[in-house]
Amino acid sequence: MSEFRAEAAQGRDELHRLRRHLRDLELERDEFQRRNKLKRTARWAFGGNLTLKVGVLLAVFVFEVFLNGFFLAKGSELGYLGGAVEAFTFALLNVGGSFLIAVAGVRELNHRNLFRKLFGLLSLLCYVALALGLNLALAHYREASGSLVSDAGREVLLRLQASPLAIADVKSWLFFGLGILCSLIAFADAFLIFDPYPGYGTLEKRRTEAHEAYIRQKSDLVAKLLEIRNQAIEILEEANRDLSIRRGEHDAILEGRARLARLFAAHQAHLERAANALLAIYHEANKRQRKTPPPARFSARFTLDKFPIDDGWLETSAR
Repeated sequence: MSEFRAEAAQGRDELHRLRRHLRDLELERDEFQRRNKLKRTARWAFGGNLTLKVGVLLAVFVFEVFLNGFFLAKGSELGYLGGAVEAFTFALLNVGGSFLIAVAGVRELNHRNLFRKLFGLLSLLCYVALALGLNLALAHYREASGSLVSDAGREVLLRLQASPLAIADVKSWLFFGLGILCSLIAFADAFLIFDPYPGYGTLEKRRTEAHEAYIRQKSDLVAKLLEIRNQAIEILEEANRDLSIRRGEHDAILEGRARLARLFAAHQAHLERAANALLAIYHEANKRQRKTPPPARFSARFTLDKFPIDDGWLETSAR
């Protein structure tokens, strides 16, 4: 019982701490919703949904690496391997840059603060410039490297300054379109993984984790208390079984004592009868030999001074 009470007291204190933390986060969430006029729940990816969306992002990245490697290998001295090495950097900039700009910058467009909206607008313009500029540069780089120009990088810069849309090869346009598509997928995936409103998803995630920690601690405490209770029940059941055995043994002892007391009482009565029988024989023989009348005691019956037997000794059960 003391162990049960100690565990319950300790668990109650821990639950109170977790509940207070959860309540603080709920108040913070409610204040965040009121301040930003949000009337919806937060949306963010978790569990299998998060795995799927991150998997999509990684798949897009790997796809563009191989895509860039295939197209850029046209004029690379190392062939597909050289193109893949160059493509890895471009894919990281295209996919990773688009994703990071969307997460850290463009989402600010949804914020109610004017300056943060302005930052989000600038981030959107930066994204458009990055997506178009990088993929146009890649398309020109493919053509320049394919034409065996000695300094392909400088040639790309000159083409972008002079005529950025002057791409003659249809495969380069296809390369440009696929690059834009990968960039858009990575950009949109950021809004599917994180809540569109900055800070809302993070706050709700903290509240959810606190709620899960509270429920988990509560379940663990209940399980521990049930385990202690079950152990106590097992001890009591074992004690009850042991007590039943002891009661049976006690009843057997009482029955044996009562039987012994009855036998002793019968033996005392037998001794008294035997003494009277012997005295009767003696008295008769004495009377035949006497010349005078027998004394008065010859007619008196002998009484044995018996050992007293208490009535409690004859009880056969304590129940």
